[in-house]
Amino acid sequence: MPITNEQVTKHAFLRLLYADSYYPDHVVDKARAILLRLCERIEAERPADLPALYALTHAATEEFNLLEADFDAAGSCIETVAREEIAEDFWRIAAAYGFQGADIEELIAPREW
Repeated sequence: MPITNEQVTKHAFLRLLYADSYYPDHVVDKARAILLRLCERIEAERPADLPALYALTHAATEEFNLLEADFDAAGSCIETVAREEIAEDFWRIAAAYGFQGADIEELIAPREW
């Protein structure tokens, strides 16, 4: 399902990670795919409120938790810069879909990174 939200389609997700060779592009590509799948789910399911949105973002966060192993295998990790960039992109997605009041920490509450 193609993403229709113009704010999302024009945004360069995980820009800082792509710009830093510490984060391998092939792993960052997987991370970006998680964010894009989140956008697709939001557009398909149209969450009516923050709890419904948080259910979707928590599922995506769990995918990031699993991705930590890929970062480790590539000699990298989800550390401070990556955490901040990922969290900011989660919030940017929430805002793009009308949830400007979303709590950034709640969006990624189940994170292990």
